[in-house]
Amino acid sequence: MVEQFVVGVVRGTHGIAGELKVESTSGEYEHFVGMEEVTLTHGTESRLFKVEYAKPASGTLYLKLVGISTPEKAAEYNRWQIVVPRKNAHPLQEGEWYIEDLKGCSVIYYNGAVEPEDDSESVVGTVTDVKEGGSGYLVEISLSESCSLLREDVRMSKGSKPRSVFVPFNDEFIGTVDVERRKMRLMHLWILE
Repeated sequence: MVEQFVVGVVRGTHGIAGELKVESTSGEYEHFVGMEEVTLTHGTESRLFKVEYAKPASGTLYLKLVGISTPEKAAEYNRWQIVVPRKNAHPLQEGEWYIEDLKGCSVIYYNGAVEPEDDSESVVGTVTDVKEGGSGYLVEISLSESCSLLREDVRMSKGSKPRSVFVPFNDEFIGTVDVERRKMRLMHLWILE
């Protein structure tokens, strides 16, 4: 199965020819230009379209898809996500990751060690998602039921299910990210409380 990534969201229509106005999830638009087809998804619905053309504009993209030729038809896809295979996603720079690659990473804390060793690490949770917050991104972490570093009232919700917390995705709270080894380092335990 080919990995699929959300690269944009339809934010409206443009003109009378059925162009979609698209917001890129990466903030970059040039990688849309060479795409031959895209999948539009909304909940469990999914539709594959051939790309007629893609025109980057100031902070947006105008996307024309084969089979959508009126503003009314284009409006039906407002708020749908644009999904493509990994090869068509925006190329990563150093210190960047695809959200899909971060999901499922173990969140580890090194029990006070300055230079961590494998035997000093504790898994405090698992990344379930990354969401956009007011001033940056937030990592959603499902806390581990068995982490002895966290009190039970911190780990578990009132319904005896593991709690999820949001942690700012910045250097102060998240250290090394190693998607190859499926690990992300948490810098401070107190942020989970």
